[in-house]
Amino acid sequence: MFKSVLVANRGEIARRVFATARRMGLETIAVYSEADAGAAHVADADRAVLIGPAAARESYLVPEKIIAAAKATDAEAIHPGYGFLSENADFADTVIAAGLIWIGPPSAAIRAMGLKDAAKALMQQAGVPVTPGYLGENQDDKVLAKEAGRIGYPVLIKAVAGGGGKGMRRVDDPAEFQAALTSARREAKAAFGDDRVLLETYVTRPRHIEVQVFADAHGNAVHLYERDCSLQRRHQKVIEEAPASGMDPATREAVTSAAVKAALAVGYQGAGTIEFIADASDGLRADRIWFMEMNTRLQVEHPVTEMVTGLDLVEWQLRVAAGEPLPLQQEQIRLTGHAVEARLYAENTAGGRFLPSTGRLDHFRLPANLRVDTGVEEEGEVTPFYDPMIAKLIAYAPTRDAALMELAQACEDVEVWPVRTNANFLGRCLETPDFIAGDVDTGFIDRNLAALTDPAEPSAAALSAAAAGAMLAGDDALIEAEPSPWRELAGFRLNAEPSTSVRLFRGGEAVVCEVVDDVQPRSVLVTEADEIVVFEAGEAFAFATHPPSADQAEGGASDGQVRAPMPGKVTAVAVKVGDTVAKGQTLLTLEAMKMEYALTAPFDGKLATLSAKVGDQVVEGAVLATLDPAA
Repeated sequence: MFKSVLVANRGEIARRVFATARRMGLETIAVYSEADAGAAHVADADRAVLIGPAAARESYLVPEKIIAAAKATDAEAIHPGYGFLSENADFADTVIAAGLIWIGPPSAAIRAMGLKDAAKALMQQAGVPVTPGYLGENQDDKVLAKEAGRIGYPVLIKAVAGGGGKGMRRVDDPAEFQAALTSARREAKAAFGDDRVLLETYVTRPRHIEVQVFADAHGNAVHLYERDCSLQRRHQKVIEEAPASGMDPATREAVTSAAVKAALAVGYQGAGTIEFIADASDGLRADRIWFMEMNTRLQVEHPVTEMVTGLDLVEWQLRVAAGEPLPLQQEQIRLTGHAVEARLYAENTAGGRFLPSTGRLDHFRLPANLRVDTGVEEEGEVTPFYDPMIAKLIAYAPTRDAALMELAQACEDVEVWPVRTNANFLGRCLETPDFIAGDVDTGFIDRNLAALTDPAEPSAAALSAAAAGAMLAGDDALIEAEPSPWRELAGFRLNAEPSTSVRLFRGGEAVVCEVVDDVQPRSVLVTEADEIVVFEAGEAFAFATHPPSADQAEGGASDGQVRAPMPGKVTAVAVKVGDTVAKGQTLLTLEAMKMEYALTAPFDGKLATLSAKVGDQVVEGAVLATLDPAA
């Protein structure tokens, strides 16, 4: 076994790898960008090396800087984590050429599975069932349109390279095909540098079933059972569980055997995930599950597999990379209980917009009664430069129902301020009757979006807690220069005396909050900004003690200003000054935290000014365009 490992990544995955490495007695080495100088993964490591500016393309995505950091610290091995360079075959070759140990699969396997069309062709040859579609090399628009007609609508356009939903479009009608193809190609080119696509039949009730596989250099390959990752938004996984609900023994045997066959077909080594799409219109059936793609790395959702097998997947990665055989044979791997994981994101989900939320984590409390993998800590910073996931909450119980209940309660117990999170949204997903019943597919969130993202309102108990918090803090305490003892409390829980009303302000509107007795206590925070924050059901409700100033009350969409809702990069501008636009029409597209957001016209009118162009980096609140109302 090697003695030191450098993790070429950041956040919670770097911390996750470090935890196992420390337990195994290995020296841990971190790399970090200027934006991550104070990050938790840097503090966790034995040693850390600065590798460049905040932008990932200038730091975490530069192989030469990673290798230089490894050489400077005498690291023996490099673990790529997931994302960034983890599935970059050239990087794997570079690591090995530098005399370092690559904790990942052979570069040949990465290349074989990195292009979806080639991977599917290889799987067909190996006898693994694949989704019907078009995998041809001819990328002419007319050829693709003809093939789409042959397959039959709805059809799915998918980028040949990459994943994560980038370059993917569903098309329901031939008239929509060309526009969808152009959009998918543009996104694929920007994300992967490759605008080639393939076509697949669109499964109307798809479930995303994936199998964790492991292989070593001695010809051994096993599976660690399946996960269900069907709860998705914009093709990004939101909640994952193991095992899959409704999976019968025959179907499990078929899908796990196919996964092992796929791993052997590419000479795989290390941890990998074989992803399948299942037609769930008639439940899970062995003859209705097809190979979709392979992720040649550890997955974000690997903790649920660890919980139901009792195994440490990172330890297995390290041992396989050191040349050891797999720790267990297939018959020794047991499946016990049920595990569910929710991805806690720094985003405001109200109204279904899912806008990234950035800033300092002045108050950060996550539940302590279950597994939490997080890349941040209180007083840390959520920046606009990287993925918005700030933690993974993982519940384990003997049954699925119990695991869902435990995770739903954990989501309700999340307390984060002033950064907003999707905790309330996650809790609603977990408590939806159809999800509890296992009646789920990848369209679940879209079908239920309104109910899942309807802006939460504080309960009577929350209003009572806000009033009591304001009374206890006192007006003098809120405006005095000296520190208030209530401000120093990182969330206190209280009930208060009955028969008192307090006038507070929420969203600029006056709210009369009555202090009532005999209510469930709520956690309350008095901030340095003189706000009373009440945490309830994963939400943070902020109340001001004074009405908004005239300046605060002015502005908004009604004045025709289109502002950046978060820091980001302008990736597309669809209009020019003088254009007549309709309410809801896309004006610009902004990218932040690896996601794109369309900024739309607030009303019918004419574009009066445009102050942004493609490539601009903009700050939150910046006025990007203004509209004059239609006459």
